[in-house]
Amino acid sequence: MKMKLVVTRITILLCGFLLFQISKSRTFQFFGGLTARVNTKQKVVALTFDDAPSPYVNKVLAILKEKQIKATLYEIGKAIEQYPEEARSIVEEGMEVGNHSYSHERMVLKSLSFINTEIQNTNRLIKSSGYQGEITFRPPNGKKLFGLPWYLLQHNIKTIMWDIEPDTYVTGNSDTIVKYTLSHVQPGSIVLLHPFCDKEFVADREALPKIIEGLLSKGYRFVTISELLKY
Repeated sequence: MKMKLVVTRITILLCGFLLFQISKSRTFQFFGGLTARVNTKQKVVALTFDDAPSPYVNKVLAILKEKQIKATLYEIGKAIEQYPEEARSIVEEGMEVGNHSYSHERMVLKSLSFINTEIQNTNRLIKSSGYQGEITFRPPNGKKLFGLPWYLLQHNIKTIMWDIEPDTYVTGNSDTIVKYTLSHVQPGSIVLLHPFCDKEFVADREALPKIIEGLLSKGYRFVTISELLKY
């Protein structure tokens, strides 16, 4: 009996660990597909920014406008309500907009009702800012398990992850972020940065023009997520 109990506990722990790993996987989910990078030989790359809008919108948009770059911004519903003018500015500057949930809660072990409210409320707010394009979805913190992928599949909403996120692997000044990004980008990469977040991500804002210049010098062309998916 003791041995069976030990085996049962070990099995439960292993299953829990496996599900945890799956919940944060960038390349797999139980239902439907997801995109972390597009398999192409073309030197195209998508810049994506999470947690928009914020007070830093104008600063980031100015960089993109100067460099003549279009990026894809994943917006949080609550932030759109807090910064409606900034949300409209994003659309007016021709950026692509995606859904990053309403509350930014991890969407693991959540009810379908909760998931529906989070996604549909944010879609409504995105459209109210003037955006008319297709709205893809990026899970908060990249977390998903059963309910979220099932819901997205049933509603024909594309799940977008990433393959380059310097904030996960390097800390410090903007130069380390630039160096990491330039050394890891491949054709078809999706780069995730957080230039709209507060002071701890100031290095992302400082790194952005250097990343753009560095990738341009390597012959890369910047595309939005919808454009990248065509490859």
